[in-house]
Amino acid sequence: MAGLGKFLKQAQKMQRQMESLQAQLEAKELDFTHGGGAIKIKVNGAGKFLALDLDPEFLKEDAKFVADTILAAVQDAAKQAKDFNDEEVKKITAAIQMPGMM
Repeated sequence: MAGLGKFLKQAQKMQRQMESLQAQLEAKELDFTHGGGAIKIKVNGAGKFLALDLDPEFLKEDAKFVADTILAAVQDAAKQAKDFNDEEVKKITAAIQMPGMM
């Protein structure tokens, strides 16, 4: 049962680290630009969209093109924010070792 005690301590430590990481991710701001800078998106590390800025000249383009480009930009920003979040979480979860899996 010594392995189980060690595992529980690691799990508690990981939980504290995850709580700290969540706060850090909420505070981390990621900036993405698309369309040669026509679209600027700000997302926090937790994946919450904070701002969207569109170049007024870009809005003069065909409406379907504008909509498609904005949608692609938002999808790309969401994926990049998720990838960033996943990498940060992996740093913590990789440290825990399951008993019997070593």
